[in-house]
Amino acid sequence: MNSDDKRERAVRLLTDMSDQLGRLPKKSDFAPEEVCFIKQKLGPFPRALEQAGLKQAVKPSAALKSKLKRKRAALRRKELRNSIKTEEET
Repeated sequence: MNSDDKRERAVRLLTDMSDQLGRLPKKSDFAPEEVCFIKQKLGPFPRALEQAGLKQAVKPSAALKSKLKRKRAALRRKELRNSIKTEEET
């Protein structure tokens, strides 16, 4: 079983339990070894629920924050270059 299959199995554990319970599953709804497996493949339990599509992300991921930070920095550099060009023209 490859990594993608294991990740899909962890997602399926969460979604099946959600369907069975009719609510978001809790760690206590699973056997300890299942919780360990889910966390190993999908991260901390709240993030695992997000990865399975059962819960919306409350705050942006580190990758998204980093991407936004780079875009803002690039925008500032562009604005600075434009203001320097404008000063040189006058």
